[in-house]
Amino acid sequence: MNIRDQIKYLLYKEHSSITKIAEELTKITGKHYTLKSLSQKLSRASLRAEEFKTILDILGYEIKITKK
Repeated sequence: MNIRDQIKYLLYKEHSSITKIAEELTKITGKHYTLKSLSQKLSRASLRAEEFKTILDILGYEIKITKK
């Protein structure tokens, strides 16, 4: 499952939307995000790690790294 699919799954699970995430990202980072810009980043797989972490934060999740 790629990042785009993971985020879409979490949005569905948390009853949220890309629009709501874009609004929260704008508030948190001060950088302007829109539905279109965030959708394009997800489609092109150009989402930065920090943006991904912030999105997970907004949705109430965190990244955990474990050794195989």
